[in-house]
Amino acid sequence: MTTELERKNMFDNEAGSMLVNELRETFGSGKTRNYDWKVSQLKQLFKLLNFHEEEIIDALRNDIDKPPLETVAYEVGMLKNSCKTALKELKHWMAPEKVKTSITTFPSSAEIVSEPFGVVLVISAWNYPFLLSLDPVIGAIAAGNAVVLKPSEIAPATSSLLAKLLGEYMDNSSIRVVEGAVDETSALLQQKWDKIFYTGNGRVARIVMAAAAKHLTPVVLELGGKSPVVVDSNINLQVAARRIIAGKWGCNNGQACISPDYIITTKDYAPKLVDALKTELEQFYGKNPLESKDLSRIVNSNHFDRLIRLLDDDKVSGKIVHGGEKDKSKLRISPTVLLDVPRDSLIMSEEIFGPLLPIITVDKLDESFDVINSAPKPLAAYIFTNNNKLKEQFVKTVSAGGLVINDTTIHLAVHTLPFGGVGESGVGAYHGKFSFDAFSHKKAVLYRSFFGDASIRYPPYTSTKTRLMKALMGGGFLAIIRALFGKS
Repeated sequence: MTTELERKNMFDNEAGSMLVNELRETFGSGKTRNYDWKVSQLKQLFKLLNFHEEEIIDALRNDIDKPPLETVAYEVGMLKNSCKTALKELKHWMAPEKVKTSITTFPSSAEIVSEPFGVVLVISAWNYPFLLSLDPVIGAIAAGNAVVLKPSEIAPATSSLLAKLLGEYMDNSSIRVVEGAVDETSALLQQKWDKIFYTGNGRVARIVMAAAAKHLTPVVLELGGKSPVVVDSNINLQVAARRIIAGKWGCNNGQACISPDYIITTKDYAPKLVDALKTELEQFYGKNPLESKDLSRIVNSNHFDRLIRLLDDDKVSGKIVHGGEKDKSKLRISPTVLLDVPRDSLIMSEEIFGPLLPIITVDKLDESFDVINSAPKPLAAYIFTNNNKLKEQFVKTVSAGGLVINDTTIHLAVHTLPFGGVGESGVGAYHGKFSFDAFSHKKAVLYRSFFGDASIRYPPYTSTKTRLMKALMGGGFLAIIRALFGKS
């Protein structure tokens, strides 16, 4: 039976409604729109990251055995940079943007005013649980919203730490954390939000979008997909191999939305690429990578079993050219390279999100673009080449959330670039000012005086007025002069 205490702690639809109403009251007071409030909250967030780095490292070690360097660089470090950017640019972001007006509204002036949506929901993911939780929150705060953060229950240590630290450091009348799993998320999704920001997979994204549609709530969906790497032959192979490894296994052991998902190269070049990957992998992770402290473990047994099912598929089980070692008791799978993987295999039908890297071979590298474009649009796409014509063709032909030439994943760190997907890899984008914009409504404002009131827009509608209106709407000065003198 449910105890009285459990009932009180239960987060259901009623609790969700109360929470949203409380935050809506705070937002309605105008508190969160204030520049000083925004600055104070961003500084508090920076202080949280500064003072609790070791606790964050420990939580991520607990959840996914993430190496400390990856936590410091890709979670804490990137969040600090986001805070710094927002603090530095906030006044500029908040300032109205002056825009030109047309002759049809003369005399007038106009501007675009950024205003917060209101009360927003951020639903985060487990693989980069601090970064993917707090980076959107930074944008929501900068824009002036009240925020509810729902961290992933699959990273319980991080979820608990986020709830604790945000409770201690942030303004809880405006910023709240709700922990829990499916029931709690469902209760949150039943509420009317002013915007929902979701990071995760396409299956849950459809549930989020359906819930948002009931209230016509706008969404940002940060998803994933099969991010390809095209490898040409005229390159520095050692550097290319290292950068592919850094983007694949050096990012959470492949458990990252922008990790290289598969490689496309020519039949002739594939053996050289495989040899380079083998050499560098052994250099980085040793002869027994299952014991390496520089590789994250698989997050849980369900994901482990899913990855092994991909590996045990009859079409690819004989294609392993490096790695393949596994230890279920420790949830570890070694970096694994597969060569000449059939395109109709299970491993090529879904996002891998783990340490398996298939290589597809083609006769000519130009064919790689058809391979990529025959699949849903990925979150990222990479190419290694010194051929300028191939680079241009790649940029022009391949549709993806983001492209990187001669590296992988590092576009994530450039705050002047939007980060987001297209098609099945996502809706909307964030990072830097794009985060501010993601949580802001761009309000059109037109200013006029009582001077210059023209009778042309008022009845009775004469033939002269019709002729002049046509000329005005056409926008041509000469046509207006002709209309005034009665010439069509």
